[in-house]
Amino acid sequence: MLAIYRRHASGQATKEELAIANEQFLDVLKGIGLGIFAVLPFAPITIPILVKLARMVGVDIIPSAFITKETKGRRKKDEKPE
Repeated sequence: MLAIYRRHASGQATKEELAIANEQFLDVLKGIGLGIFAVLPFAPITIPILVKLARMVGVDIIPSAFITKETKGRRKKDEKPE
């Protein structure tokens, strides 16, 4: 990810590479966000509640490494049409 950003700064990275790096960066931010809640008391209770609330409002707070194909299909089915 950092190598792609470095190449982008010098104008050598493609748009596809930059999109992959941006996706990885978002996963890092999501992991940090959940990590903050992991150190709080009652984390085994609060994290699932936060995930459920985030899904209700249409926000994905789980990093992509923790999402399986089965979960992705279920999320798309659960989404409300606009």
